[in-house]
Amino acid sequence: MWKVLGIIILLVVAIQFARPSRSNPASAPEKSLVAQMHPPAEVQGILARSCNDCHSNLTRWPWYSGIAPFSWIVSDDVRDGRRHLNFSLWEDYEQGKRAKLLARICEETRDGGMPLWAYTVVHRGTALSRPERDQVCHWTASERATAGASAQLPQTAH
Repeated sequence: MWKVLGIIILLVVAIQFARPSRSNPASAPEKSLVAQMHPPAEVQGILARSCNDCHSNLTRWPWYSGIAPFSWIVSDDVRDGRRHLNFSLWEDYEQGKRAKLLARICEETRDGGMPLWAYTVVHRGTALSRPERDQVCHWTASERATAGASAQLPQTAH
């Protein structure tokens, strides 16, 4: 029994040395979605509270993101989120890509796909209410219409 416990403790200590990157790459604030699109204050608040940790270079790395195996999961989620959509690099997306991303933002929030369930469990107050989801979808639809996006606008209510 003591040998097994000792081996488990050694493994837990050993995996702490396999540390993934927890960085926030430098980016120019003027390239961000907020600077480029000027969403209403309510939408800015929703994005900052419920999206920025995984979809921007402004990630707030919680204490547990330094402890394996949680560090691996958090780092992977942030890397994946930034790969799909990075609010900090909004200016770098071409116009057609922006329209698709705006549609996807609405789709994911409307259907409850974002923020991720696991994120909302650990980060209280990040789950979106129906009115907040509708606000995000209304804003994205408005932006797409203003930009003359050719894709069909998503519905904001069921």
